[in-house]
Amino acid sequence: MNDFSGKHGLIVGVANKRSISWAIAQAASAAGARLALTYPSARLEENVRDLAATLENPLLLPCDVTNDQQVADLGPAIEQEFGGLDFLVHGAAFARAEELDAPFSRTTREGFRIALDVSAYSLVALAREARPLMQKRGGGSILTLTYLGSERVFKNYNVMGVAKAALEASVRYLAADLGSDNIRVNAISAGPIKTLAAMGISGFSNILGVYRERAPLGRNIDASERADAALFLLGPTGKAITAEVLIVDAGFHAMGF
Repeated sequence: MNDFSGKHGLIVGVANKRSISWAIAQAASAAGARLALTYPSARLEENVRDLAATLENPLLLPCDVTNDQQVADLGPAIEQEFGGLDFLVHGAAFARAEELDAPFSRTTREGFRIALDVSAYSLVALAREARPLMQKRGGGSILTLTYLGSERVFKNYNVMGVAKAALEASVRYLAADLGSDNIRVNAISAGPIKTLAAMGISGFSNILGVYRERAPLGRNIDASERADAALFLLGPTGKAITAEVLIVDAGFHAMGF
């Protein structure tokens, strides 16, 4: 099934033990992959180092995804250590708290720029660096993380919903661009999970309750279920799937009134 022995992956977006990127990193490592993990700042470096220490021989690299030089430096460092790259998980996303709390019409130009830069453009930049590394392997898989707020209005999601819509469009365009190199690009759109970022959304606990009440399976998902879906798309079982947004939310997205 999803045996990642001998595979090398880059995981971007690990911040703490509740991060979705971290759940995927754990699952990939348990399946046999050797991983490179990034940290965006000195403030988060210790957290990521402590988590990385529980993995098998990880590579730890600095990467602020808004810094072109740091993104460009990933390629040579990974090539020197791994020789190439089999998969990339993009879990970077950010919007300023004031942009989420205020009415959407009051989104500032700078807040809009930051949200789109960190949450959407960073996938494009990372895919560009991953491409030659994946060419060395004869192909690869790129996965990003999105949410239903890209399609529907969720209170207090605001500019992040717009950023996720741009992210999903980027998935399709990158899939078309990189497909000739046997590189697949997909996204997982999962139900709400108690991550540090999610808890910063006002009324998040109410969102969990609504999902649990209306989803056909009558529950919320957990991070391990998103990680299972990620390995499916990253590994050989998903080898014919690209340009896809896979919804993993216990069926909530299908329900009307």
